[in-house]
Amino acid sequence: MRSHVPETDDPATASAIQNDLAILQRETFDYFLHEVNPANGLILDKTEANWPASIAATGLALSCYPVGVERGFMSRSAAVERTLTTLRFFWDSTQGPEPDATGYRGFYYHFLDMQTGRRAWQCELSTIDSTLLLAGALAAGQYFDADTAAEAEIRTLAEALYHRADWCWAQDGGVTVTHGWTPEHGFLKYRWEGYDEALLLYVLGLGSPTYPLPESSYTAWTATFRWEQCYGYDYLYAGPLFIHQLSHVWIDLRGVQDTFMRSKGSDYFENSRRATCVQQRYAIDNPCGFEGYGEHCWGITASEGPGPSTLEVNGIEHRFEGYVARGVPYGPDDGTLAPWAVAASLPFAPEIVRPAISFCIHQAKLKAANAYGFKAAFNPTHPGTPDSAFGWWISPWHFGINEGPVVLMIENELSGLVWRLMRSCPYIRSGLQRAGFEGGWLKEFEPGSTPAA
Repeated sequence: MRSHVPETDDPATASAIQNDLAILQRETFDYFLHEVNPANGLILDKTEANWPASIAATGLALSCYPVGVERGFMSRSAAVERTLTTLRFFWDSTQGPEPDATGYRGFYYHFLDMQTGRRAWQCELSTIDSTLLLAGALAAGQYFDADTAAEAEIRTLAEALYHRADWCWAQDGGVTVTHGWTPEHGFLKYRWEGYDEALLLYVLGLGSPTYPLPESSYTAWTATFRWEQCYGYDYLYAGPLFIHQLSHVWIDLRGVQDTFMRSKGSDYFENSRRATCVQQRYAIDNPCGFEGYGEHCWGITASEGPGPSTLEVNGIEHRFEGYVARGVPYGPDDGTLAPWAVAASLPFAPEIVRPAISFCIHQAKLKAANAYGFKAAFNPTHPGTPDSAFGWWISPWHFGINEGPVVLMIENELSGLVWRLMRSCPYIRSGLQRAGFEGGWLKEFEPGSTPAA
């Protein structure tokens, strides 16, 4: 599978890629229109039969509805109705230590039954997935600003849900924040330490007017970072590509710096650009010799895979994994790529992402006959099932947590809508400022500053 895409400085090619982006965004958005329980607004985690809802996917949906309105994918009235249904459900749902509740202390269980909205699979009360849900609620509150009873209620509920989250409780007496809690065993032993998707979590926790994290929690988090050089790029290391994307879905980190990034002469947006370039360089280098990897075929992240299994392919024994956090450059890497993760890097490095999206659509045919844009993952080294039309493995499923970043990061690249909404959110600004961020668009909100025209 050789990757080749014409140069994008040709007007016709540029127009074709722009059209590809529009279609990809629209088809991906359809996941949130159809994989939903309209009675409670919950979004299906995965399109496999009898699968539960994901609160993270639901938060992404709340952020996607404004995009849908702006792009004509749904009417404003339909978006208001869907958003209100979702926010009312979470506000009214059972909060308590009972093992079948929906949430506790303002946080929610990772997976919920699609019909009842109660905890599924004895999963954890998730601090990071609750963060994505609350970010979606706040984005909705910023967008729906009309002087109507329904839109006023959206704003009220979004704030009330955010104010209810007890971030201090989630520290469990420590400095950093725990991954979660279960009624059976208490707090999980893992904490949000090391550079990861928790940047958004700490910003929301620091910005809370009710149960704010202490500034020391952010300092303790950044103290665990690893700055590395890879393929000629100096950057803050995290292996899976999604880590370099998820917080950026909501927070515009261009030109704003905390103490850590000031010391490096960089910022988190530039860091994500470098991490995206490292991904491409790794695929070109292809140290493990997997099929398909190349200039326009990359994207290694936490994703589903064809395993767990060990197969001999062309005389070489390969170990294939299931759902794991694949990463660059240290692995794990079993030849599995995630096209959605490529699309979600669009704002950081459009000059390499746009040709890669075009390749995924036209050469690799990864969107063909799919209801919701790209499938979750593919592996050109694995032979797939005997009836595979591709001749290699491709995931049969779509995941809500993959779909949302595609819709939202395409929109941030095209119009900056979500970033603009969240720049206006006082809690985001407060959280960034308490974390020590300065510069960039935050200058507009410094004492004595003159608002931009």
